[in-house]
Amino acid sequence: MHILLSNDDGVHSPGLRALYDELTGLGELRVVAPDRDHSGASNSLTLSRPLTVENHPGGFLSVDGTPTDCVHLAVHGLFDCRFSRVVSGINTHANLGDDIIYSGTVAAAMEGRTLGLPAIAVSLVNNGKMHYETAARAVRYLLEKEASLALGPRCLLNVNVPDVPWDELAGFQVTRLGHRGRGESAIPTTCPRGRERFWIGAAGAGDDAGPGTDFHAVQNGYVSVTPIQVDMTRHEVLDSLSNWLKAER
Repeated sequence: MHILLSNDDGVHSPGLRALYDELTGLGELRVVAPDRDHSGASNSLTLSRPLTVENHPGGFLSVDGTPTDCVHLAVHGLFDCRFSRVVSGINTHANLGDDIIYSGTVAAAMEGRTLGLPAIAVSLVNNGKMHYETAARAVRYLLEKEASLALGPRCLLNVNVPDVPWDELAGFQVTRLGHRGRGESAIPTTCPRGRERFWIGAAGAGDDAGPGTDFHAVQNGYVSVTPIQVDMTRHEVLDSLSNWLKAER
């Protein structure tokens, strides 16, 4: 089994190293990650210039591009092997609810899914303790059990792990995505040249965050496992929208 590891926090991220160390022995591991932090990059591909690949100790490779670039290059050019799956992470902060729209961590996994590979995106719901080893162990647990669960070649799981020691986890819960409330306003600042600049404000708190959601699971000490589909069509309104358009003619 060949497993591709990537992330959005960069090739030197402690979460990526923890994931690599924990999964060593499960199969042949290959690591291709951005050369710097690309949090919030979503599914962007770099099409305006060629990409540079650099070698790092331990066989890690970095790309001067996005998380999606990394997975795309790994599958379509950097290696001769055929990968079995993609694992992206461990992200240094949560990817809950609407976060997945912006997340480079989820995007790297999604590129694997787009290329026909099952994928896992894993994030640590960071409270300052930095228990990356717990998140890494959660991924290993899921991979070791995958033989008894047929999710198909294009399955994407979004996994969020509480920032606690392994023995303090309440367990695993299968969840749906919750939703955040409106984020905070942009924060103005002034650069050294006296020009106004803006920081993007913090994400909103959980709004739709009740039982059954990823928010609720991690708040209660559970590893949240959410199956993600890429089809964004709102199927339940197709008929009503079609009838409305016919009536307007």
